[in-house]
Parts: sequence; C-alpha cells; structure tokens
Amino acid sequence: MTLETLPLWLTLPISALLIISGILTLTGALGLLRLNDFFSRIHAPTLGNTLGVFCILLASILATLMLERTTVFHYLLITVLLFITSPVTAMLLMRAAITRKARTEEQKNKQSPD
Repeated sequence: MTLETLPLWLTLPISALLIISGILTLTGALGLLRLNDFFSRIHAPTLGNTLGVFCILLASILATLMLERTTVFHYLLITVLLFITSPVTAMLLMRAAITRKARTEEQKNKQSPD
C-alpha cells in the first residue's frame, strides 16, 4: 500500500489530527507571545505544544500501521517520554522562577530602609 492508496476512512482522521495539531501548537505559541508574565506564559506552550505533538504522533502511528504494517514502538516511546519530560520541565522552570523572584524581593527589602 502506498500513500496515494490510503483509504478515505483512514485519511480523514489523520488529516483531522494534523489540523488539530497545528491549531493547538499555534495556540500555544500565541499564548507564549501574548501573556504578560512568565508564570502565565509557561502554561500555554507546555499544554498546547504537548497536545499538538501528541496529535502528530497519533497521526503518524495510524499512517505507519496502515502503510508499513510494522511496530510503532518508537512512536510510543516518544509519546511516553514527551508526557514525562514536558510537565517535569515546566515544573522545574516554575520553581526556578519562584526562587529567583523570592531572592529578588529579598534583596529589594534589604536595600530599602523601613
């Protein structure tokens, strides 16, 4: 089976997943640009881009299963690693930002006389 002979019942969900992925990723990127502070900005790309990549991987899994009739272990591994690393990275960035903000406020309080 070639790409030109994919059945319509499979082409439609793959196309829908790719379109949804583009919309989610664009929403995450716009949230990164439009939101005011770091604490607000971190959520949009983390959630939007993670879901966008998940939709792309799901579309790839569907196409690979039909075209090559082979295992999709590497796609599943990418999905698992993405869902593990993305929230952990966001959490570590948030903690670093909170620590930096607390230190900055502490230094301002030491410098300003009461």
